[in-house]
Amino acid sequence: MEGYDLAMACCKVLSDKKARDIVILDVAEQTVVCSYFVIASAQSSTMVRALGDNVEEQLKKKYGISPIRTEGLREGRWGVIDYGDVIVHVFNEESRLFYYLERLWDSGKNVTRYHDEEVGA
Repeated sequence: MEGYDLAMACCKVLSDKKARDIVILDVAEQTVVCSYFVIASAQSSTMVRALGDNVEEQLKKKYGISPIRTEGLREGRWGVIDYGDVIVHVFNEESRLFYYLERLWDSGKNVTRYHDEEVGA
């Protein structure tokens, strides 16, 4: 699965479990670490853990993809799921405001807000 398609799949899984303010940052021209960041907010530490677990579970189930590594999900403030070309960040709202990755990585044209496509629209 290509990077952008993987990022979109992560967004869909996050959205299905009610993550908030989901964005995709194209960072391919800014770093060699990955091509995309997916960033989402959760309402509580429990939800940070649940969203992270669900991303891992659904990507494994639907696409046979497992993360290279994960960090921080158990603490519930900021979890990172590393899929190589795509790194998923799930924040509680306070941590997201503090770290504000969009501001750090925004080049003016690389931020895409994720919105589910409405069925039948």
